[in-house]
Amino acid sequence: MNALQADRKPINPYLVLALAIVLPGMGHVAIGQQQRGFMFALFTLLLALVTWQFAPDDRSMIGRSALGLFVWALSIPDAYRLARINWETWKRRHP
Repeated sequence: MNALQADRKPINPYLVLALAIVLPGMGHVAIGQQQRGFMFALFTLLLALVTWQFAPDDRSMIGRSALGLFVWALSIPDAYRLARINWETWKRRHP
């Protein structure tokens, strides 16, 4: 993070939370961690495809993509936590 980014007001953590819920990895992209966000999106997709291939045909759509949904669920609080840390750090520097 350079000096220009440190002085800029970070995105609201609740908006980051909403983005992370809508699309896997987008919350991370919104806070400037593109590589982490794209890795979450990639692993969400890959693990959903793997689970889809190995799950029995009589399982529901959620059951057939469970590993991908699990990674997506892990990415949501991670993006929010990082956004909240950025937000609180900025607030302390700019009272």
